[in-house]
Amino acid sequence: MVKEITQFDTADDFVIYPISDGKPMADNTIQFRWIVYIKENLEIMFATNPDVFIAGDLLWYPIKGSDKKRCAPDAMVVFGRPKGDRGSYLQ
Repeated sequence: MVKEITQFDTADDFVIYPISDGKPMADNTIQFRWIVYIKENLEIMFATNPDVFIAGDLLWYPIKGSDKKRCAPDAMVVFGRPKGDRGSYLQ
């Protein structure tokens, strides 16, 4: 990941948030099928709302400045955030 340094950056802004944990998305075909089924049905449910972000197996960093508490939920719904592609989700 590359980050442009500006005069407004502080030491707290220099945390690296990896976009991969190197772990497989699912342990078996049944688990994978359920992850896809749930995530895609959530996409359908909220298709007309531009401010609902939905993801599957995306690294989520709930605490700023730390990658120690990261997790990757099978399905994730975030209200009040725009749809779109992301490498990870920083709360």
